[in-house]
Amino acid sequence: MAVAKNTRKQRPDAGTAGMYDISVAPRTLYDKIWQRHVIRQKGEELSLLYIDRHLVHEVTSPQAFEGLRQARRRVRRPDLTLAMPDHNVSTSPRGSMEVNMDPASAMQIEALRGNCLEFGITLLDVHDVRQGIVHVVGPEQGLILPGLTVVCGDSHTASHGALGALAFGIGTTQVEHVLATQTLYQRRSKTMRIRIDGTLAPGVSAKDVALHMAVWLGSGGANGHVIEYCGDVIDAMSLESRLTLCNMAIEVGARSALIAPDDVTFAYLHQRPLAPKGDDWDRAVIEWRLLFSDPEAAFDEDLQISGSEIEFMVSWGTSSADVVPASGTIPDPLSTNDVGRRQSMIDALAYMGLEPKRPVNSIPIDVAFIGSCTNGRIEDLREAARVLEGRRVSSDLQRAFVVPGSGLVKRQAEAEGLDRIFQAAGFQWREAGCSACLGMNEDRILPRQRCASTSNRNFEGRQGYGARTHLMSPAMVAASAVAGRICAPQELK
Repeated sequence: MAVAKNTRKQRPDAGTAGMYDISVAPRTLYDKIWQRHVIRQKGEELSLLYIDRHLVHEVTSPQAFEGLRQARRRVRRPDLTLAMPDHNVSTSPRGSMEVNMDPASAMQIEALRGNCLEFGITLLDVHDVRQGIVHVVGPEQGLILPGLTVVCGDSHTASHGALGALAFGIGTTQVEHVLATQTLYQRRSKTMRIRIDGTLAPGVSAKDVALHMAVWLGSGGANGHVIEYCGDVIDAMSLESRLTLCNMAIEVGARSALIAPDDVTFAYLHQRPLAPKGDDWDRAVIEWRLLFSDPEAAFDEDLQISGSEIEFMVSWGTSSADVVPASGTIPDPLSTNDVGRRQSMIDALAYMGLEPKRPVNSIPIDVAFIGSCTNGRIEDLREAARVLEGRRVSSDLQRAFVVPGSGLVKRQAEAEGLDRIFQAAGFQWREAGCSACLGMNEDRILPRQRCASTSNRNFEGRQGYGARTHLMSPAMVAASAVAGRICAPQELK
C-alpha cells in the first residue's frame, strides 16, 4: 500500500469568491462549494453558510419545531425542506403497520405530520409510495444536486456527497436554526483526498471498500476532515455505489465526503422529478462540470490505495475499525501493544461471543438483514438477488428479511421480480424504512442474536439490546444466509 501525505501550508482565502473565478488560488472541490455559500464570517473560526436543502425526519425534529413555535418563528424556506418518517416506521404491510408500531414511535410520526402541516413543509408520509429513508429518497427525487449544501439531523447525511454536494449531519438545535434562517454557522473542516486506483476483484463492492477504509484509517482516522474520493475505482462506480461509500465516511470520523460530479452523476439525475428540466438542465450541467478539485489544489491529507488490495470484508467487533477480510481470522488482542486498544478488543470479543484466531467463515449467524441507507437501493437488492437466485436460506436461520430503502425502490424491485427471488429463497419482503439498522421498530435484533447486516454501524445495542452485528455487503449477507454462517459469495457451490 502506497501512502503519500502532504500538509497544506496555506489554504486558499475563505471569502466569498465565485465558484467559477479562475483568478483565485487553486482550490479543492470542498473549497469551491464552501466559499460559494459563505454569507459572512464570525471571527476567524465560524462561517455563516447558506443551506440549499434540508431533510427532516421524525426523530430529531420535534424539539426543533417546538422551539420555532415558542419563539413564534416560521420556517424560512419550506420549499427547500423535505420531510418523511423513516427511523420509527414499521416495515410491516402498511395496512397493519399501526398495529405493530409502539406508542412512542407512533407519537413521533404523528408529531411530524402535525408540524409539517402547521409550518407548510412537504411530507412524504408512510402511505406515499415515495416515502423511505431520507438518504435514499433525497437523491432518488433529484432534490440533491451537485454543488449544493445539504443538512439533516442524521449523521449519515454525508451520503449525498456522492452527488458532489457538501452534506453533513446536524443536531436538534441546528435543525431549528436551519428551519428558521436557512443558514448555519460552521467551522471549516480539513480536507483529505483518498485516491483508489486500479480495479476491484469480481464481486467486491463499495461496501467492502468502505469497510476496508474503516480498518485502514481507524474509527477516528478522518476526524475533522471532509474526504474527497477519486481514482479509477471511483470513476468506475455507479452513483448508487458512491452513495454507499460516502455514507460510511462517518464511520472513520469524517465530517462528510465528496465525489466530483461526472457523467455518471448526470445520467443518474437526468429526469429525476425535482432535477432541472430543459434548458435549465443544460445550463446546470455546464456549471456542474466545473465542480472538481483544481490540479494544483493542496489537501491537508493526501492518501493512495490500490483497489486490488480490497477483499470481501466483514466486521467482527463493536467498532468500525473492527474489520477483517472474510477469508481471515478474528484478531488476538495480545497482538497489539496499545493497552487501550487491547482492552477495547477484549471487551468487543466478550460482547460478540467470539474468541481470538477463530476463522471468520466458521461463525454462524441467526439473522440476515438487507437494507438501510447504506445498502437499501435497487442496485443492492439486485446484487443480493443474484446470489440468492435458485438457492434457499439455511434452516438454522431464525430470520432473513429485506427492507427496500424507499417505496419506489420496492416498486422497481417488484417490477424486476426481485421480490419473488427473495421470497423463494426464504427472505421476508418488507416495506420501506430504516428498519433493523438502529432497531427503533419491530425489526430490532434480539439479545445474543448474531446478524449478518448491510447496515453501517456495529456498536453495542445498535440493532437492538444485546444484538451482535456483523457488517458486510449485500452479496455477503445473501451468501451468509444460504450458508448459515459468515460466507463470501465465491464460497457457495
